[in-house]
Amino acid sequence: MGIENMKMPQLGESVTEGTISKWLVSPGDTVNKYDPIAEVQTDKVNAEVPSSFTGTIKELIAEEGDTLEVGEFICSIEVEGAGSAPSEDAPKEEKKETAGEKPSQAPAMNSQAPKKEAGNKARYSPAVLKLSQEHDIDLNQVEGSGNGGRITRKDLKKIIESGNIPKAADAPASQQAEAAPAPVKEQAQPAASQKQAAPAPNVPVMPGDIEIPVTGIRKAIASNMVRSKHEAPHAWTMMEVDVTNLVEYRNSLKTEFKQREGFNLTFFAFFVKAVSQALKEFPQINSMWAGDKIIQKKDINISIAVATDDALFVPVIKNADEKTIKGIAREITDLAGKVRSGKLKSEDMQGGTFTVNNTGSFGSVQSMGIINYPQAAILQVESIVKRPVVMNNGMIAVRDMVNLCMSLDHRVLDGLVCGRFLQRIKEILENTSKENTSVY
Repeated sequence: MGIENMKMPQLGESVTEGTISKWLVSPGDTVNKYDPIAEVQTDKVNAEVPSSFTGTIKELIAEEGDTLEVGEFICSIEVEGAGSAPSEDAPKEEKKETAGEKPSQAPAMNSQAPKKEAGNKARYSPAVLKLSQEHDIDLNQVEGSGNGGRITRKDLKKIIESGNIPKAADAPASQQAEAAPAPVKEQAQPAASQKQAAPAPNVPVMPGDIEIPVTGIRKAIASNMVRSKHEAPHAWTMMEVDVTNLVEYRNSLKTEFKQREGFNLTFFAFFVKAVSQALKEFPQINSMWAGDKIIQKKDINISIAVATDDALFVPVIKNADEKTIKGIAREITDLAGKVRSGKLKSEDMQGGTFTVNNTGSFGSVQSMGIINYPQAAILQVESIVKRPVVMNNGMIAVRDMVNLCMSLDHRVLDGLVCGRFLQRIKEILENTSKENTSVY
């Protein structure tokens, strides 16, 4: 028998931490490899974490609500057939009790221990910072048992239980002088990470008001939107499109299509196909800002916004330019179903290069989207409405019209190329008909 330690996995591109929202196991439970053991929430997705081993849950190192960085230990599993020695990644074992040493004394107080490198010292998880502030613990005097000497929540809990809490004044004068600059730097880091969020306004709560806690998903949406608006200089343009022929074509197909394929042929599938075709012809739009350079992406992966009652998810249709209208319609149906059933995976949301938002689905006729960072643009497809239009022959006719509203990152894109891009989408949509367009 041996002990293996499960780490917080990386559940998506650029994801650096996750929050244990719910444990699906308890100490003593038997699990098989790949069995789900916890639900984890990140700024990208909610996901189930599978076990990396077959064995018995020995300890839940993290608690529900704890936020841990990728690579930190979340639980330990007793595995049959494994060696008795812990894995190289396991936390260092505590020293055995010696004469005169209290059993509950935390090893973190060892002032003779070598100093941790500044890189590890400064990287505290939100859970560690919160606990240290609540109990006024000087983190400069704590030796961590985590990977690379990282301080974990478990280390702080041992110190709190021992009652021997290190304060800044507890250190010898020479050590205080040596460590004096560190607390300033340590405190500056958390503050820097919170610059994007303004101080919470002092909103009076009156009788009858309802206080709604902000969920992790809502916080992530807020953080991403603020980052996009602060970093990307947004510009906006709109073009109206006559989609009368498209509407007639789709309506003539929808009943037979649903019977044959088992899912709906939506207008949105036609728009996504037109956008992916135009992106192929205007690859500059399919770009991202990267500081000292602009990355023009080869693959055309369309992010689509899917909303639930209290959250917004942006799954991705990969290589949309290579798919038929039918193929895109199927993916829209599948991805939306995953979002609403809670089965969306992190890989379903990775790799997007351009976002198309179906704002028309709830009746909007004009809107200004916030760019899905770090992409360079987002297109809002508004509601198709019947309007009187002056035709080329001077006659007035009732036509099906739609507004396409585009927000762009002006560091990457200019009005000229975006105008031509929208003109091309307009041309494709206005020429969509039974005679020259196939959905297969």
